[in-house]
Amino acid sequence: MNEKKMILVADDDAEIISLLRLYLDSEDMEVIAASDGESAYNILESERIDLALVDVMMPKLNGFELIKKLRVSHHLPVLVISARTELSDRVLGLDLGADDYIQKPFEPLEVVAKVKAHLRRSDAMKSSPGKDEQVQNANVIQFENLVLNLDSCTITADGNTSNLTKVEFLVLKMFMEQPMRVFTKDQVYECGWGDVAVDDNTIRVIISRLRDKIGSCQIKTIRGLGYRLEKGI
Repeated sequence: MNEKKMILVADDDAEIISLLRLYLDSEDMEVIAASDGESAYNILESERIDLALVDVMMPKLNGFELIKKLRVSHHLPVLVISARTELSDRVLGLDLGADDYIQKPFEPLEVVAKVKAHLRRSDAMKSSPGKDEQVQNANVIQFENLVLNLDSCTITADGNTSNLTKVEFLVLKMFMEQPMRVFTKDQVYECGWGDVAVDDNTIRVIISRLRDKIGSCQIKTIRGLGYRLEKGI
């Protein structure tokens, strides 16, 4: 029998927590609630959490600070739910390591659909070996100066190691499995998010974050086509 998925809901609005608990419970998920960022982080450190839904405006530790802190050692899917709808806020959340950004007011069924989709992607990444695992070293993919560790979800570029979010890992893995191949935006979208709807800005943020971690010259934009992983200079 499969264990229930454990969902952390971090929000200082008790009504939001109750609403999400109602809908997630109906999908046989267990909700653990936190009313501030500090409590949320303590829960992540002590409990088996499969996915986190995080508000931005929380006391003690706001959502952005929480994401930045948890990304040091946690690789679970993180979805922001916030009333802050400016593009700069969405970009910041994604840049810090969020996997999705949902605006308030939200449709509960849409949140549930996104949670289920991100959980499926996360489970698939953990359990399904890719073709790269048939090569010399089953735990890494290497291309030029880049070494992608499949176990720790980290990338090492010129000796410097960085943690990757789930989406960053999936997209970079796709690039490194077939370097020098051009991937369209649709292909990047399908690889990183599957059936979760994202916009072009979200894709650009992910590419920008990967460039920061491996070098700006190695992921090239091919105008009118998409992106390509190239050899370092």
